[in-house]
Amino acid sequence: MPMTLLANPFRKTALALATAAAASLTFSIQAAEVEVLHWWTSGGEARAANVLKELMEAEGYGWEDFAVAGGGGETAMTVLKSRAMSGNPPSAAQIKGPEIQEWGELGLLGELDEVAETEGWDELLPPTVADVMRHNGSYVAVPVNVHRVNWLWANPQVLAAAGVEMPTTLDELFAAGEAIREAGYIPLAHGGQAWQDATVFESVLLASGGTEFYQQALVELDPEALGSERMIEALETFKRLRELMDADMSGRDWNIATSMVIEGSAGMQLMGDWAKGEFTAAGLTAGEEYLCAAAPGTQDAFTFNIDSLAMFRVEGEEREAQQALARLVLEPTFQEAFNLAKGSIPARPDLDMSGFDVCAQQSMDDFQRTAEEGGLVPSMAHGMAVRADVQGAIFDVVTNYFNSRDMAAEEAARRMVNAAQAAL
Repeated sequence: MPMTLLANPFRKTALALATAAAASLTFSIQAAEVEVLHWWTSGGEARAANVLKELMEAEGYGWEDFAVAGGGGETAMTVLKSRAMSGNPPSAAQIKGPEIQEWGELGLLGELDEVAETEGWDELLPPTVADVMRHNGSYVAVPVNVHRVNWLWANPQVLAAAGVEMPTTLDELFAAGEAIREAGYIPLAHGGQAWQDATVFESVLLASGGTEFYQQALVELDPEALGSERMIEALETFKRLRELMDADMSGRDWNIATSMVIEGSAGMQLMGDWAKGEFTAAGLTAGEEYLCAAAPGTQDAFTFNIDSLAMFRVEGEEREAQQALARLVLEPTFQEAFNLAKGSIPARPDLDMSGFDVCAQQSMDDFQRTAEEGGLVPSMAHGMAVRADVQGAIFDVVTNYFNSRDMAAEEAARRMVNAAQAAL
């Protein structure tokens, strides 16, 4: 009993000290916390994003997760605009492409030049990628990954049954498609949605016109390029691809089209490397049970789609935490964990890729090569080349033409010129 009486004051004192320490720690964490808005909500993406949270917490910073599912980020952007207009933006938000510049023009983004200089971002990142992350010459965002859009995926058993190899040119694609159809399969799996139509269109344009023409037409919106004979030829080739697709494609989601390749009812699909997640989930091995190659005719180009975190203007300890977040995003631990889960490749070309599959390794090799040779181009279909309103106008022309029985390629080219000029 005496020992118990003596122990009680000690225990009360220890409890008081622990409570005070916890309160102090809680205050410290809350004061140095980042709120991150994103739409990485699928199983693999959420686990990968959690790696970043754990890295932040290991350095003593707090993380408030602001995950908004749905709409490929559209819902998240609606929430972000509401928060920003009320003067209460998050510390960081998943924003990409020209939208970074739009937020920068509003004066709402904070610069990251100090951490960028300390970590050597100019040396780590290809100039084409770094430029997307800057506004008025200052870093305001950090790249999380690089998706390659111009991919062709194929079922090797279907190709073997048709007696064809992976096509490397558009002519070979049509020839292989005919052989696949004669063998009793759908040549090209596709989902009849505007963004999927645009994804296929930009790869055809890149194959038929090259990177310089692609840049002029879909990035610079040069009216001469948009209305040119080369554009008309690309549109005609694009329309011919309908012959390789099935009649039930209207409204089909992209992952359902991928499952057609996985199951062997279709031979091929033109889609970005997020399709790899479907093959992986099905337990298939890259290079053996499914094949990947650059979209026919685009071997010397790399159409990129980059997820990134843009940083809003904050002060004090929140800014310190924000700078730490930006640094950790580009460090190897997060870059490897996130991209293994996402199907994309690290934004840093210097990382060891031995843990990635053969498709990712090829993607990184092509990324580095095209970065050096000038073949990196931003994806119009995935929000990297033009503003959202311009993209929407191009989508309308592309998908209406693709699904019209009467519209000529010349008319589609004229509408594209008009749409771009009106949007600008």
